[in-house]
Amino acid sequence: MNEARLNEFMGKVVTDMGGAWMMAMVLIGDELGLYKAMADGKPITAEALATRCGCHPRLVREWLDANAASGYLEVAADGAYRLPPEQAMALANQDSPVFVAPGQSVVASCFMDLDKVLQAFRGNGAFPWGAHHHRMFHGVEQFFRPGYQANLTTAWLPALDGVVDKLKRGAKVADVGCGHGASTIVMAKAYPNSQFVGIDFHKPSVEIAGKRAADAGVGGRVSFTTAAAQAYTERDFDLICFCDCLHDMGDPVGAARHARQALKDDGTVLLVEPFAGNNLAENSTPVGRLYYAASTMVCTPNSLSQEVGLGLGAQAGEARLARVFAEGGFTRFRRATETPFNLILEARK
Repeated sequence: MNEARLNEFMGKVVTDMGGAWMMAMVLIGDELGLYKAMADGKPITAEALATRCGCHPRLVREWLDANAASGYLEVAADGAYRLPPEQAMALANQDSPVFVAPGQSVVASCFMDLDKVLQAFRGNGAFPWGAHHHRMFHGVEQFFRPGYQANLTTAWLPALDGVVDKLKRGAKVADVGCGHGASTIVMAKAYPNSQFVGIDFHKPSVEIAGKRAADAGVGGRVSFTTAAAQAYTERDFDLICFCDCLHDMGDPVGAARHARQALKDDGTVLLVEPFAGNNLAENSTPVGRLYYAASTMVCTPNSLSQEVGLGLGAQAGEARLARVFAEGGFTRFRRATETPFNLILEARK
């Protein structure tokens, strides 16, 4: 037994335990408006913050101290607390490209769903998407929306060959696995001459997506339908998007094959997937660690609950995804661009 290595590992465990608890603190701060009340960057006492947000001052003080101990807040010499502008970008500014606070509902859902995941481990591995706690669906929407708002129309679509020109002129677009419609609505706002169809197999999400589109003022050009990725009937799309969803599907090859049939001859598939290398060594990073854990709790059990049950997982990597599209009949596949969190891939007939 190497005592130094044991102590080092226990330090890692304690750090991770603190991080897990802090995600609960982040959700509390977001849902009670505590971070937003500190977004001006001015120091504030626990009592004043509690009064401003209608909360119990003793619990607010403990919450503030937890945030300060984790480096999420600063403490002034007089004992007041301050939210620095960098932290405010992530925790208080809903228009920021790094706004992560409400997305932590995904983490909360995983703990609420733990018994179901254990059952999947002991059984056939299946845990379907629709069986998750409702925080999962809203958390996924909130987690991915900032990235779509920041990148989808400014960097990802422009990285595809000739797609933006089509969208500006007027194109027909399918957003497969659209969930609550975050990516669909971002595109619809940017390209007013195009028509969009959001497709998802989870009916409650499709219903919410329709409401989101109406609230965003794009309901006249956006429709949503409940269907599997291998079963929607519309054809002649100029662009078909799979945004952070293909690896969750039981039959991604079937989804790719169906997309090829639904595309125009000169059509394009946009595939947005979690950033990943092609093996465990390449994925042994902070981002890879996050995605492997999420894939264990969400993505892979969901795939195993469906027909075929390929179980790609969130860290499938570009080479494996290329094989999926080759098996689906596509002849061209390339990495168009990337971010630290996403691979943006293009497939053509």
